[in-house]
Amino acid sequence: MEKWIRLAAAGACAGTVSGLFGAGGGMVLVPLLSAFVQMEEERIFPASVAVILPICLTCLLAFSLTENVSLADALPYLPGSLVGGLLAGKYGERIPAHWLHRGLGVLILWGGIRYLC
Repeated sequence: MEKWIRLAAAGACAGTVSGLFGAGGGMVLVPLLSAFVQMEEERIFPASVAVILPICLTCLLAFSLTENVSLADALPYLPGSLVGGLLAGKYGERIPAHWLHRGLGVLILWGGIRYLC
């Protein structure tokens, strides 16, 4: 039962980050799944992606109830996002997990520095 509590806490952290910052839940979820529940390296990134979709839909619903959500603003990004997601889903398993972790770490650092400056 303790594992389910840790999984729920990791999901809650990811949802909170996504809701507050508009994205980034996966950046929180990947390290939490690795540290808190000792999930196998090969399952961390796919599990994170599977969790992000419901988080995004929930955040979209919450924002649409309280703010003016413009899906038209998102439309130019959707084709590239779909292609990138399909390619990553198909070929991402060929990339060693430790390289994915390092790449995510670099993106987190770059984003943090960018927002601080």
